[in-house]
Amino acid sequence: MHSDQLRLIVTSETSAAARHRRAQLSDFLRIRRARLAPADVGLVTAGRRRTPGLRREEVAVLAAVGVSWYTWLEQGRDINVSAEVVDAVGKALRLSTAERAHLYALAGLRPPCADLRADRGAAVTPELRQLLDGWSPRPAVLRDRHWNLLAVNDAAAAIYGYGPEDHNCLVTFFTSARHRDAHLHWAAVAPAVVAAFRADVAHAPDDPEYRRVVDELNAVSPEFAELWARHDVQVPGQMVKAVRHPEAGELFFDTTSLAVVDHPAWILELSNPRPGTGTAERLHTR
Repeated sequence: MHSDQLRLIVTSETSAAARHRRAQLSDFLRIRRARLAPADVGLVTAGRRRTPGLRREEVAVLAAVGVSWYTWLEQGRDINVSAEVVDAVGKALRLSTAERAHLYALAGLRPPCADLRADRGAAVTPELRQLLDGWSPRPAVLRDRHWNLLAVNDAAAAIYGYGPEDHNCLVTFFTSARHRDAHLHWAAVAPAVVAAFRADVAHAPDDPEYRRVVDELNAVSPEFAELWARHDVQVPGQMVKAVRHPEAGELFFDTTSLAVVDHPAWILELSNPRPGTGTAERLHTR
C-alpha cells in the first residue's frame, strides 16, 4: 500500500473518531441541560415551558459565552474549544467532578488533574483499614502523594520498622536508624527512592507540602541533600524490598503501588513475598 493511501485511511479514521466524539458531546450536553430546571440555577421564569430543562441561551448566559457558539458546541460542530470555556459550561450545568472530566474528554481536551487538596485531612475509610489489616502477614502501607503515612498494618510496622513517631515515608527512610537497619541494601536503593519522590514533586512543584518535606530533609540529612541535588528522576514502579527481620531473617517482597480511585491523592502499597526466596514460609513462622 502506498504511503499516500495509508495517510488517507488514517486521516479518515481520525475524522470518523472525532465525529463520533462530537456526537457524544452533543448528546451529553443536551441531556445534562434537560435535567436542570431554571430554579436550580437561580433563574426566574414566567409561564409554562413546552420542554423540560434549561434553554440553550440560558446555558450560554450562565457560562458567559455566545449563544451561537454554545449552540454549535451542543450541535457537535467542529469548533475550537478552550479549557476555560469547558470549565464555564461545566459550572453552568452543575456537573460533578466525574462529569466535568468526561466533558473535557468529549471536547477533545485533556481532563484536568483531580483536585488532590480534597483528600487533605480526610479520614481513612473502614474499608481501606480492613484491606490493610486483611493483607497481614504481608506488609501494606497507605500514604498520600507527599509520602505522608496515613495507615500501616501490623506487618508493615514490624517488618519495615515503622513506629508511631513516623509520619512520612521519605523522612523515615533517611532519619530512622531502625528503618535503615531493616533494609538490606539501603545505600543502593536510596538514589531510586529520591528519584521517585522527585518524579512526584514534578506534578506540583509549587506545592508547599512538598517543599516542607524537602526542606526538612535537606536540613537534617546530608545523604538526602546530596541525592536531591543530582536532580535524578525515576517514575515509581514495581520494586523489590529486601529487609532483615530480627526473628524471621532476610525477607524479600515484590511491592506494587496502587492508586485509590475515590481518593486520587492516596497510594496503596501492597507487598507480596518474592517467589523462591523462602519469604512466605518465614512470614508464617515469625
